[in-house]
Amino acid sequence: MSEIRIGDLTLGGGAPFVLIGGPCVIESEAHALALGGAIAQITSRLGVPYIFKASFDKANRTSHQSFRGPGLERGLDVLAAVKSTHHLPVLTDIHEPAQASPVAEVADVLQIPAFLARQTDLLAAAADTGRAVNIKKAQFMAPDDMRHAIAKVHERGNERVIVTERGVSFGYRTLVVDIRSFPQLRALGAPVVFDVTHSLQQPGAGDGVTLGQAEYIEPLASAGVAAGIDALFLEIHDDPSQARSDAQNALALDLLEPLLERLLRIDAATRHAPASAS
Repeated sequence: MSEIRIGDLTLGGGAPFVLIGGPCVIESEAHALALGGAIAQITSRLGVPYIFKASFDKANRTSHQSFRGPGLERGLDVLAAVKSTHHLPVLTDIHEPAQASPVAEVADVLQIPAFLARQTDLLAAAADTGRAVNIKKAQFMAPDDMRHAIAKVHERGNERVIVTERGVSFGYRTLVVDIRSFPQLRALGAPVVFDVTHSLQQPGAGDGVTLGQAEYIEPLASAGVAAGIDALFLEIHDDPSQARSDAQNALALDLLEPLLERLLRIDAATRHAPASAS
């Protein structure tokens, strides 16, 4: 499996698992700076490599009345401030090919939202920036289907591809995670991320909003780390009840450190476990 350098950290290739996390959407510069700094202090203390994540535009909100974010220009200013202030690599979504180039001037990782994982022009534009490209597996796709999305990036001369599991549609308003997906995605040769909090969404289950089940973050994250994922993706908020997007499936900031401590123990045990008999 390939490894990818992002800033000063290594993703994949047997390196320690990386945390990708932050608020679902940029709420304000002050909030992003404060939350990014708080998460960075925790991850630094525990020795967990960290990539800050936040979206400048949530283009797929359930209702047109939902908060989408500050937009491209202002959002990139905020991400640049987080990056320079806390010396962190940053990840954010793009939704249109024209966004790829300006976003790549700031972001270290361009993320392709799950609903757009098959959009050839978007994947090509992201690939052409030379930045790492994180493709989220669509809720309707099997793990092996992702080989075609990966190939679209590789064919543009960019080998820096990451793939993310974020749950599969299982009937109406329910997502499930098949743990077999992790080794199946890894077999495609790219580092594998587990987006735990989006996997716990209940899409459209509220009155114009998506609900979620944050109480299951710990068991899902634990299972993912035990299965050997390369990075963990978490939406994290200092006050989830006030979060302006995905409030019900975000991890409360005060729960992050004990969760990471648990996951580090699982990771250590997994890495030192004897190989299973064939």
